[in-house]
Amino acid sequence: MLKSLYSGVSGMKGFQTKLDVIGNNVANVNTVGFKKSRVMFQDIINQNIAGATAATNTRGGINPRQVGLGTKIASIDTIQTPGSPMTTNVGTDLAIDGDAFFAVSPEIGGAQYLTKAGNFTRDNNGNLVNSNGYFVLGVNKSSNTPVKINITEDARNLDASGNPLRDNNGNPVAPMKFTSYAIDANGYINVVREDGVSGKLAMNPAGQYYLNTTNNTNDDISLGTAVVTNPSGLKKIGNTMFQETPNSGRVNIEKIEDNAGGQMNAGVLEMSNVDLTEEFTEMIVAQRGFQANARTITTSDSMLEEIVNLKR
Repeated sequence: MLKSLYSGVSGMKGFQTKLDVIGNNVANVNTVGFKKSRVMFQDIINQNIAGATAATNTRGGINPRQVGLGTKIASIDTIQTPGSPMTTNVGTDLAIDGDAFFAVSPEIGGAQYLTKAGNFTRDNNGNLVNSNGYFVLGVNKSSNTPVKINITEDARNLDASGNPLRDNNGNPVAPMKFTSYAIDANGYINVVREDGVSGKLAMNPAGQYYLNTTNNTNDDISLGTAVVTNPSGLKKIGNTMFQETPNSGRVNIEKIEDNAGGQMNAGVLEMSNVDLTEEFTEMIVAQRGFQANARTITTSDSMLEEIVNLKR
């Protein structure tokens, strides 16, 4: 009888955790790029009352007799299904239609995190950042490591033919600002300079950002993305970001066209994948499960009371 008491306690603890997970899912129903979680249960060890016996010529076989000792949490899974798209018509709002994640970092050369939240903006220095001020990482073939994306001015001051821009006296002109930009499906940044020349944002090996109008695409910067073998193995670190773990697979920051991670849609955000209908149904299941386990404890207590009263 004491076994039922402890089984009921284990069930109540499990459903408390399930309700905690459901509450977090519901709270993030409108969080950009949020991925919901679910709780999976499994039974604990079983006490063997009698073992199994095989059938003989004169007697049939007997199944084992076991009493379970409660439940425990097997896993809390992160569900990486895509969320609903929301149109914003903001050029720096991006959503990935595919398995890839955006890559961000608090500092270049520092820790790298993955996210599905594509609500990016430019800071006062012209760097593309997320809502926490983390740099959105970019990649090109000329750099060995990811770089920040700075959309400010043409540092090289080259004309459409690749020659240095000069004034009427033959002197180099001051750096020209980028007046507008747009991000295409492969993550490249198409920029327009104040003199009307357009091309792709690029960075040469010297670290200079410039407008590239040539066929040399090695310097062209694309937003960095990553595809991992086991997305559910990523660790949530808050702020709608994920971190690599030993069970997620290696994170390699690449162009989305190189890792076949899908395509980027500008002016769209991927919202939370939480389904309120499903969550409220699971909330009812958790509540009733908790009540049923509590009733198991009270019933066991009543039976123990009757046993104690036998002495009277």
